[in-house]
Amino acid sequence: MSQENNSKREAQYKKMTETPVPKLIVTLSIPTIISMLITSIYNMVDTAFVGQLGTSASGAVGVVFGFMAILQALAFMFGQGSGSILSRKLGQKDYEGASRTASTGFFCAFACGIVILILGILFINPLVYLLGSTKTIAPYAKTYITYILIAAPATMCSFVMNNMLRYEGKASLGMIGMLAGSILNMAGDPIFMFRFNMGIAGAGLSTALSQYISFFILLSIFIIGKTQSKLSLANVSLSPALIGDICATGFPSLIRQALASVATMILNKEAGLYGDAAVAAMSIVSRIAMFVFSFALGIGQGFQPISAFNYGAKKYSRVRKAALHTGIMSEVLILCACVGVLLNANTLIALFRDDPEVIRIGIRALNLHIASLAFMPFGTVVEMMLQSTGYRLQASIMSSLRSGVLFIPLLVILANVRGLAGIQEAQPLSYVISIIPSVIMLMWYLKRLPKEDA
Repeated sequence: MSQENNSKREAQYKKMTETPVPKLIVTLSIPTIISMLITSIYNMVDTAFVGQLGTSASGAVGVVFGFMAILQALAFMFGQGSGSILSRKLGQKDYEGASRTASTGFFCAFACGIVILILGILFINPLVYLLGSTKTIAPYAKTYITYILIAAPATMCSFVMNNMLRYEGKASLGMIGMLAGSILNMAGDPIFMFRFNMGIAGAGLSTALSQYISFFILLSIFIIGKTQSKLSLANVSLSPALIGDICATGFPSLIRQALASVATMILNKEAGLYGDAAVAAMSIVSRIAMFVFSFALGIGQGFQPISAFNYGAKKYSRVRKAALHTGIMSEVLILCACVGVLLNANTLIALFRDDPEVIRIGIRALNLHIASLAFMPFGTVVEMMLQSTGYRLQASIMSSLRSGVLFIPLLVILANVRGLAGIQEAQPLSYVISIIPSVIMLMWYLKRLPKEDA
């Protein structure tokens, strides 16, 4: 068995360090793109089904989406943090260290999910208003978020395992678990919501069940030995150094998602001044934009294990080459997707909520948002390269600038100066401005990356 394991490890090492970079990016990106697209499609389908219950119910999904972003933020901190470290350890052929990192990240996420579940249920009333609910949206939001809280431990652990599989170079295995949950969720929505007359509670129940199914599928992949890293309580380390390293490495993901969540709350509050239609419209625009950005983000997530693994193996030329090809592929894909959305903006908004006021507000916001997405791939690649190779502080700076440090002040200022038009313009403007620090940080990083492979 040991010889068989060694052969598998050597084969994986050779795959990650010798496969031509463009081919490897495509191989690892396709499963992540599919996973992200299916997840985005699920989010949009969920929004469309709930939209049939009314504008307030549709707004509730947007409000709770901010909380779900917090869950993802914490999960990505543990998942990206442990994944990046274990990938570099696999590149160094430190397999025990990789398993120790994976187990510690997994059980930290599980414990965090339990704490969130308990606190969320205890303080559910102030929570929904903190997230940006209006009085008419709050009853729907409370019902929906209850199920999201129940699923919190499974949701967080699923994101962690998916990230670790991706960083091992086995994104296709992670895709299986995430796809199964998303497809079941889409199938469950109409059944629970309309056939069983559960309304928005049905949407929440469908989400909770699908998250637990994804969790058990992903966990089984680790249990049956399909991975190089192993998950077990015996491998968990309570070392502050390791836990701190995982959290620090994953901090850019946490701050990116957390700031996005805070920004969503502020956006909901500002839009709420113009009625439930404005909240619903901005929520729909966010879902569509996330679907488009999934193309670039999926390629970037395929790039991260290549960057981390080869950096650990001291093959720095492959890190540079992977970053270049990822940037080009991401830009081409996202431009094609943007054109498709811009040509069908009216139809897309109407699919989610056939309300003239929602459509009116949503069309302008969507056109601005989608056009500005062309500036995003470059900054995303720079941030992911910094994070995957251990430049934690620099990655955190980039992440915070891109996710909220620019957007939140612009949102508050423009909302006060230009009203609803300013709310529609804030996010696109922040995307355009963020390209400047991205160029500066890339130049700084390339000067420090060793010129020769070791």
